[in-house]
Amino acid sequence: MTSSPLDFRGQPAVRLALADGGSCTVALHGAHVLSWTTADGVERLYLSPAARFDGQSAIRGGVPVCWPQFNQRGSLPKHGFARNLPWAAEAPEADGRRDTFVLTLRDSAATRALWPHAFRARLAVTLAPRALRIALTIDNRGSGPWSFAAALHSYLRVDDVTVARLEGLQGANRWDAVRDDRHVDMAPALRFGSEFDSVYASPARPLRLVQPSGTLEISQSASCTETVVWNPGPLLSAKLDDLPDDGWRQMLCVEAARIDEPVLLAPGAQWQGWQQLTVA
Repeated sequence: MTSSPLDFRGQPAVRLALADGGSCTVALHGAHVLSWTTADGVERLYLSPAARFDGQSAIRGGVPVCWPQFNQRGSLPKHGFARNLPWAAEAPEADGRRDTFVLTLRDSAATRALWPHAFRARLAVTLAPRALRIALTIDNRGSGPWSFAAALHSYLRVDDVTVARLEGLQGANRWDAVRDDRHVDMAPALRFGSEFDSVYASPARPLRLVQPSGTLEISQSASCTETVVWNPGPLLSAKLDDLPDDGWRQMLCVEAARIDEPVLLAPGAQWQGWQQLTVA
């Protein structure tokens, strides 16, 4: 794998490339994976053409890192602060994996003003033929325990979400945030067309995003105890100023998350959560 710096809509980023033609692009702002293209030239992630690249705002699309808070479940800005800050690219270690690119965020005066804890966050992006793995590792560098929630908020690109289906969540406990309803989802496959926002107990086996053009397998670590599935639908999409009115048709968020029971991390302890996307 090779890596090269570039300017992406005015923001510093790094492009990773494989010999087979597969590549991904990662912005330093938010350690945000912006693009993943397989050797066949197909873009696998959705990035909104109206996304803001001002170095301060969260970027709409790709894979935002939600940490140390999910959504508005706490006193921090929505989805925490990690996605809104610049991360540092780590120099590759001599004996390190050449297929992996690592970015780091450490506590600073800016983070401690919001959240008074010492930490190190590392995002490792591993690119392989037909696969992308994203791993978030959190270290407690402080003298006391603290808790957090996290999610890898992946925007998957689809040809048309109304003809796609997501398999693998049958029998899972579901909280439907649109209707504020909890139940066991017995549908063999999820289908989309209106606003969809649900938190599932994560299944033991990978999910399958199936569409006429092919299938994407989605797996996550056991440490991510929830899977979030989100699509804004036409009404909400029209209200989001950083998403085209028809943007909802080209995307489906399937997120590896730790939400319902936050991680309690002891001093010196470490937690890791990951998601892997594989073209079947």
